[in-house]
Order: sequence, then C-alpha cells, then structure tokens
Amino acid sequence: MKSFLRYIYRLLSSYGFNAKQFLNAVRSRKSNWIKKDYKELLRQKGNDSTFQLEYSYPILTDKYDEGGTMKGAYFHQDLFVAKKIFLSNPQQHLDIGSRVDGFVAHVASFREIEIMDIRPIKSKVENITFMQGDLMELPTSLIEKYDSVSSLHAIEHFGLGRYGDPVDYFGYLKAIKNISKILKEGGTFYFSVPIGTQQRIEFNGQRIFSVAYLQKILAEHFEILSFSYINDEGDFFEEIQLTEGDALSSINCFCGCGIFILKKLKELK
Repeated sequence: MKSFLRYIYRLLSSYGFNAKQFLNAVRSRKSNWIKKDYKELLRQKGNDSTFQLEYSYPILTDKYDEGGTMKGAYFHQDLFVAKKIFLSNPQQHLDIGSRVDGFVAHVASFREIEIMDIRPIKSKVENITFMQGDLMELPTSLIEKYDSVSSLHAIEHFGLGRYGDPVDYFGYLKAIKNISKILKEGGTFYFSVPIGTQQRIEFNGQRIFSVAYLQKILAEHFEILSFSYINDEGDFFEEIQLTEGDALSSINCFCGCGIFILKKLKELK
C-alpha cells in the first residue's frame, strides 16, 4: 500500500500537483482561522489608508509548520560535502550537475568553484565559473585537470532525456568513467545518488541504485574512502561502517540517498 501511495504522490507531483500541501491546506481551512485573522486585521486597519488590504493571497499551510526543515537528501548532502571541500581545500574543484541554489552556493561562499551542466545557465555570480557540456561526451581539455570533483544527486539522470540529454541506457556508467578521467591521480570524487533495495529506473525521473551495485561499479575506478546515507525519513547517518548485509539491503531504503567519498585509483599502463 505504501508503494502505491508513493507512486500516486510522485505521479501527481510530476504534473505539478502537490498532494501533501493540498491536504494540509484543506485541514487548515476547517479551523476557519484565516478568515478570522483577516477580519481582525481589517478591524485594526479601520480608516487607515497606508495599505490597501485584499483577501487575494491566502497561505494556508505555514501556520502550523515548523520554522524550517533540516532534513532530507539535499539539505544533508549539500552541507556535508561543502564542509568536506572547505576542510580539504583543493586546488581546483569541478561540480557536475549538483544543485546550484544549494551545494554550489554553499561552496561559492568560501571559494571558487567551476560547474558543468548540460543546460545553459545565464546568471553570473562571483566565485562560480560555468561551462555547458555533456559529460557522456568528455572534452579532451578536461582530462586530468582537477584534483577534486563533485556530482550530487545528478548522475542518476544521465541518459534518461529529462534534461535534454540524449537517451542512453548506459549514460551513468559513461559519466562515472569520464569523471575518473577528469580527476588527477589520487584526486577526490564526492558522489551521491538515490539508493534502494529494488534497483530500478523511474522513467524519466531517475535511477535508483542498490548499494552493492554501486560498490561494484565504483571499484573499477576508485577507492571508497567513506560512505554516508540519508534514509527514507530524511535522517542523516555520517560515515558509517558499511557491512556486506547493509550493501545488499541498501540499508533497507526504498528511496534514500547514498553519499560516497572516493579516491581515484592509479591507472594501469
């Protein structure tokens, strides 16, 4: 039943309908508090003409929400990896496809960062240098250029066409291989993707990876230095000792987030 409800929720969300917000708003209406607040503000206004008062933009869900949400994959991964980059202070850091208004902004607050995305970005911001490109087709000018690379919640989309990229079933493998080529020997790769017990493609939204499969494909190019994860409830577990059972079960996540810190292996000549 839970799986079915998740499916319905995601289907509605993909068409722009937030079912959770709608239900919360309906519940809020039952108390009729917003009309009472409006009438009270109107009474206090009286004949004052400083502001025109209209009942035109009712917000029904904020009254009983918390002051902020410090949970979820993006919140935790963006903060965690930005802190790691601050401490490691690489010479050149490249980000590929991560959230610009989250992770990239965090890093740009204390250092320069280069970013790559398949879609254009027209804005210009201090400390951020943008290049447009498709990582599935690696420019030779980037080979062994960086000592630090990140890609957070991005590679699961490669090759699904969602962002205008060419459809490529093996696009995620090409991206991982090309990132290993971009990195200098011994360079660090900060990597996150959705994880779950059932490895699947939720077309055209994303891939969900099993942790055991990720270990297998990453080991071809990298040494795994640490593993952290965010579970289905949005709670963060930092740098755990990953057992074989954990990997096989993907830590019992349906759609969590796995965060790997990786070191590029020496390539065999």
